[in-house]
Amino acid sequence: MKRRGLILAAGASLLHAPALHAQAPWPHGKPIRVIIPWPPGAANDTLGRLLAQRLQEKLGAVAVAENRTGGAGLVGTNAVLQAPNDGYTLLASAFNTAVMPLVLKGANFDPQRDLEVAARTAKAPLVMVSSGTRPQKTLTEIIAAAKAKPREWNFAISSLGSAGHLATIEFLRRTGLDLDMVTYRGTQPALTDLMGGSVQLLIDPCFALLPARGDGKVNAVGIATAERSGLAADVPTMAEGGLPGYEFQSWYGVWAPRGTSADICQRINTLMQDTMRESEMVQRLTKQVLEPVTESIESSRAFIASEIQRAGDLLRSVNYQPE
Repeated sequence: MKRRGLILAAGASLLHAPALHAQAPWPHGKPIRVIIPWPPGAANDTLGRLLAQRLQEKLGAVAVAENRTGGAGLVGTNAVLQAPNDGYTLLASAFNTAVMPLVLKGANFDPQRDLEVAARTAKAPLVMVSSGTRPQKTLTEIIAAAKAKPREWNFAISSLGSAGHLATIEFLRRTGLDLDMVTYRGTQPALTDLMGGSVQLLIDPCFALLPARGDGKVNAVGIATAERSGLAADVPTMAEGGLPGYEFQSWYGVWAPRGTSADICQRINTLMQDTMRESEMVQRLTKQVLEPVTESIESSRAFIASEIQRAGDLLRSVNYQPE
């Protein structure tokens, strides 16, 4: 494969502190910063701002969502890694955070050691789309055409370390295709080039890609779920196109700096689970082609560990070198 271009226990009132010197209850006294390491408008941004909103509404905190972009999410992540572990700085991010050290040279941290998981909040299956400028519409047709003329086909990558990046590597590995991958600074510029035909293929979360199908400039090839998704029932699965077991999702969560109190993390987890069970919230997320996640911190840790293992195995299988 070639690459070119760059392109947070309910009811706990005090933090742990030295004897006779108890700290103020949390939250109290100063704003909570919710750091979002991605630009405004993306799912990370929506979910991060929702977290800040709920912190204010349910806990009486002053909470501010802050976009700290750059470095494929590394700038905002580093801001949280370097922050005090007092519960007043949180990270609202995605799959990228878990695999960042595997794909970026400058990501000198261990997500399982250096960050505390507070909650997973939502997930979104990935979908593969193709440019409407090409006559091939099905996965079978696209694979055949790309094998015949590989230099006429390439993949857009919305961000290094994104779920779509890993899914693209797996797609190329399983099909035996050797196509260029062009990396962008976000989904929108990648999608714009796909519509124009300068790139032909893109795998990313369905909420980011499916709304673009209306004018025929984007063709939905397959969704990376075991069965057809209620979020897009008309889109065939990748298995229907000849890739059984090809399943990928992007997911979103909340982290805190290492050493942040377990009580604080649990309060955040409870808050977000309650939020994601609200019928109004389920409807809102469904309209945005997102699925709410409600699970314990322990379940989130186990899930994230499995995602990191899977990503590492995949990257090693193609001898991927961090960039």
